[in-house]
Amino acid sequence: MKVTKLALAAVFAASSLPVLVQAEEAKSDWSITGNAGLFTDYRFRGISQTDKKPAFQGGFDISHSSGFYLGNWNSNIDSRFFADSNLEMDVYGGFRGAAGDIGYDVGVLTYIYPGSKPKIDNTEVYLGVSYGTLSAKYFYAVTDFFGFDDSDGSSYLDLTATYDLGGGFTLVGHVGYQTLEGDAEVTEIGASSSKDSVTDWRIGVNYALPNGWTLGLSYIDTNRDLAGGGAPTRNISDSTAVLSLSAAF
Repeated sequence: MKVTKLALAAVFAASSLPVLVQAEEAKSDWSITGNAGLFTDYRFRGISQTDKKPAFQGGFDISHSSGFYLGNWNSNIDSRFFADSNLEMDVYGGFRGAAGDIGYDVGVLTYIYPGSKPKIDNTEVYLGVSYGTLSAKYFYAVTDFFGFDDSDGSSYLDLTATYDLGGGFTLVGHVGYQTLEGDAEVTEIGASSSKDSVTDWRIGVNYALPNGWTLGLSYIDTNRDLAGGGAPTRNISDSTAVLSLSAAF
């Protein structure tokens, strides 16, 4: 029987079809994403961690389609604030998902400061909920809060809202409230008594650039005047504008 080239091509195409389907079905349930950015100041809950100097930050997340995830995030810091450590490493893991229109996120976050003496670390559990462009996240310290004695139980509430302005612009608003326990109380510049809470707020605009880049500008402030480690004394929790250039990949 004579078999033409056209017939052979048809047979080959038909025989390869199941292989292509199997390859598509074998797509992994795991994904890896990364992020990196430059910031004119690193503000953690409204307070500068770099003594008002620039920061380079970045990390990655490993996620499963079930909602489980693990991640790492890093930033340079001012070593005078963290017992000679100049690096913050955050390691976290949790589970996120949705129940109807309500999103949820529950997990554990540990802050690590390599080389700090005495050793400084902090572990918090967190629970977040979101609805549309609104989100709330509650953090609760299960260890001494950043090395302060008897400070476990300190907590932080993060309330955030976003609004799409169109044309690649997004408006972001945030209010946070930090409660402090034990020796974690703070004393303001020129004050004689300590405080057991800090409130911070932020309003900013992000602009989406091509290829996953984002340009951001934020106004950040708190209700406290806290001293930095330099001389002369710098207020590291006063109002400031932070410019950023970041990317997700």
